[in-house]
Amino acid sequence: MAKAKDTGAAQTYARALLDLATQQNAAEPAGQELTDLSSVIRADPAFGAFLRDPRVGVARRWASVDKTLGSQVSRLVRNFLGVLSQHDRLGLLPEIATAYHKLLDEQIGRVEVTVTVAQQLDEGALADVAARVGQALQKEAVVRQVVDESIIGGLIVRVEDKLIDASVRHQLESLRRQLRAGPRRPKPLAV
Repeated sequence: MAKAKDTGAAQTYARALLDLATQQNAAEPAGQELTDLSSVIRADPAFGAFLRDPRVGVARRWASVDKTLGSQVSRLVRNFLGVLSQHDRLGLLPEIATAYHKLLDEQIGRVEVTVTVAQQLDEGALADVAARVGQALQKEAVVRQVVDESIIGGLIVRVEDKLIDASVRHQLESLRRQLRAGPRRPKPLAV
């Protein structure tokens, strides 16, 4: 788990890279390169440990990273890796990638949406959900689908910290609560 100090540093580096990448019209390609690099680090825990090991000198770490990855990334990202290396922050690359993508999504008006359904939606229905959510939020909705048969029908939409539960299971639970509470008595009229 990242420390608050590391999270702040990751945000700072991500913002700096995004600003520079945006100036060079390379914001999305740079983001993809960060994702790819993070995948390499996550797939090889020994490499991730090497990047974070304080006993490894900055020069040795940079020589290894540059030799391994330098020719596989753009000049912008290579230079960014060099700056991270100089500041002993290469181990933060996965956190920086996460922060970068959040900032990029915010910058271009994109929002991630999780849609939970009882049965897999076909491409057309999923595109319709994305279009409706995007229109409602005035953003580009990137929809991830989750299948959960226990919701019976309908769907649950999660956007950032908001949840819209239009599932049959939720409607049945609501009806049960109303039935347990009994009939509502009408309020007396004021005369």
